[in-house]
Amino acid sequence: MTTLSIYQVSKPHRAILQTSDIASILKLLTDAGVPFEQWPIRPLPQNADAAAVLSAYQSEIDRLKAAHGYTTVDVARVTPEHPERVALRQKFIEEHTHPDDEVRFFVEGSGAFYIHLGDQVVRLLCQAGDLISVPAGTKHWFDMGPAPHFTAIRLFVSPEGWVGHFTGNLLPGLVPKLDSAHA
Repeated sequence: MTTLSIYQVSKPHRAILQTSDIASILKLLTDAGVPFEQWPIRPLPQNADAAAVLSAYQSEIDRLKAAHGYTTVDVARVTPEHPERVALRQKFIEEHTHPDDEVRFFVEGSGAFYIHLGDQVVRLLCQAGDLISVPAGTKHWFDMGPAPHFTAIRLFVSPEGWVGHFTGNLLPGLVPKLDSAHA
């Protein structure tokens, strides 16, 4: 279930708010300047390749590209068997920013975006059907958990794709990780 939690930076171990109400999630994210949408989930064969995934969501992708100037689209899939899952988790779980929006649509599975906004951290546990766009320059991190399972469509303005600038902030180690905060 899509769930939004808010943590105070001064007391990051425990959420001060948690909700799975989509109307509340949409309002909280909109107020924070973080676009969020839910798309209908399209039936796909198990382990559908990138071309099939992109084809299933082409109309939504085209709408976003036209509205925001995205030029590059790909599909990321990480499973518990992925040989680089530990290294990927470690990379993305560090606080970073991007010169580009970080746009993800979850085709299947789940993952948590942590968005550092002033004295708060907003964690959005995304599920299949969720689209989040972390604005360019926003401090954030992503946790796929110790046994990741997700397929996501990624959109970029820059043809280079994912380029992270790490902050070195230790905050991600203080806020509950996906494995300790998600059952």
